[in-house]
Amino acid sequence: MKPHGYTRPTEVAAAVALLAGRPDAKALAGGTNLVDLMKLGVERPGLLVDIARLPLDRVEETPQGGLLIGANVRNSDLADHPLVRERHPVVSRAVLAGASGQLRNAATTGGNLLQRTRCLYFQDVSKPCNKRLPGSGCPARTGVHRDLGVLGTSEHCVATHPSDLAVALVAVDAVLHLTGPAGDRTMPLTAFHRLPGSTPDRETELGPAELVTAVELPPPPAGARSVYRKVRERASFAFATCSLAALLTLRDGRVETVRLAFGALAPRPWRALTAEAALLGEPFTAAAVGAAMDAELAAARPLPDNAFKVALARRLAVRELGLLATGQEQR
Repeated sequence: MKPHGYTRPTEVAAAVALLAGRPDAKALAGGTNLVDLMKLGVERPGLLVDIARLPLDRVEETPQGGLLIGANVRNSDLADHPLVRERHPVVSRAVLAGASGQLRNAATTGGNLLQRTRCLYFQDVSKPCNKRLPGSGCPARTGVHRDLGVLGTSEHCVATHPSDLAVALVAVDAVLHLTGPAGDRTMPLTAFHRLPGSTPDRETELGPAELVTAVELPPPPAGARSVYRKVRERASFAFATCSLAALLTLRDGRVETVRLAFGALAPRPWRALTAEAALLGEPFTAAAVGAAMDAELAAARPLPDNAFKVALARRLAVRELGLLATGQEQR
């Protein structure tokens, strides 16, 4: 591991100033991803700015009836928080589906959104990778790509975003609160993660020296049922092969509200807007969900070893929305 400096500010403004003063500085939160990548030589910061003591570790109600989750709230605390479990159970279930208990005790809300891909070629510094070294190539396209993306990828990168939490947050229309040298700003989480295009090394819209300070969840749709379902290789902790966060309300048999977000299909949590638009206001049937997913997945560009993900995503949506519609979803 490259030698590096370490500092632990206690105020947000001081952390931003430290990051702005050192282009080679990295913010360290739970460290469950960054430290691993430092050991592998993928990340080589000159200075670690440990933000664990910043006062960003609370879940609060907003005047509008939503929740404001501090960036430093630990994943285990987020999953168990009574207000999160009551109003956004899909978020709680997504957190509990990710990693081990030990990792959830260390990982944070903000850090989870900024974790990097688990693509083997990205993590192996002896191999080319456009995300790690722009212009070096993407050997995953002809190599090991079973777990990689089928939507939103490019010839330069087929990596997937590994987060469970981010998928659920996209489904509930979460808004990020950011701060940096230019001040505070907000943006929808759906706009935060970038598709790779020809610049896969740029993964998010986070600016230089900016920090994620909080995630805001609006009030949930009245009467919405929700589910987070994760398909993975084994029942114990493992990254998703395909995951789904879904919310649904019906009125007189027609779809009044539907939100669908998939994980492990794309370089970012994938909000299925085409499928949602096809279902909204229409009579709810399994056939209608299947047709909506066919329209959504028409944009898929799978590789030989991950084409199964297209059918898997379709079946997952049909099954889980059907269970939601009849109140049989697993809690």
